[in-house]
Amino acid sequence: MNQRRLVVGISGASGTIYGLRLLERLKEHAPEIHTILVISPAAARTMAIETDYTPAQARALAHECYDYDDLAAPISSGSFETLGMVVAPCSIKSLSEIAHCHAANLLARAADVTLKEGRRLVLLVRETPLHRGHLALMARAAENGAVILPPAPAFYTRPRTVDDLIDYVLGKTLDQLGIPHRLFTRWGEEGE
Repeated sequence: MNQRRLVVGISGASGTIYGLRLLERLKEHAPEIHTILVISPAAARTMAIETDYTPAQARALAHECYDYDDLAAPISSGSFETLGMVVAPCSIKSLSEIAHCHAANLLARAADVTLKEGRRLVLLVRETPLHRGHLALMARAAENGAVILPPAPAFYTRPRTVDDLIDYVLGKTLDQLGIPHRLFTRWGEEGE
């Protein structure tokens, strides 16, 4: 089970539903995937604005949770094995901390540990439009090993609902981690 633990960070960008739905979708993989959650204070505020979820309800979706300021949590150490980490959504502030290895909170520290251990770090960077500084941060994070996965849905799947759009992005996220899913119809599978 050690290598099937997945850290999920929810930062303060718009789109907290991505992190929440990711946790819901990963429950379908229990007990194979054990989720560990970190929510930033800004994410808690954004969650209240954008969704009907409370931080307590979000924490209940994960197997374990740690406080944003708990730098002694197990996920702050490379010796604590995980499959990787997803930050969904990833704010520009969190992206900057990750790109610059500024590990002053648990979300950024867990991301830094994920990179230094050569594990998969998937960042759902949620901002538009992007200026040169944002692009430079994404390039720097990618150079350090992060996967930059903006939550941009595809339309060849013929989405009918917002949930379909969210599931497409989450399916692409799970693909990066090698976690099987049926969240969308893949290109070329239309007739199946």
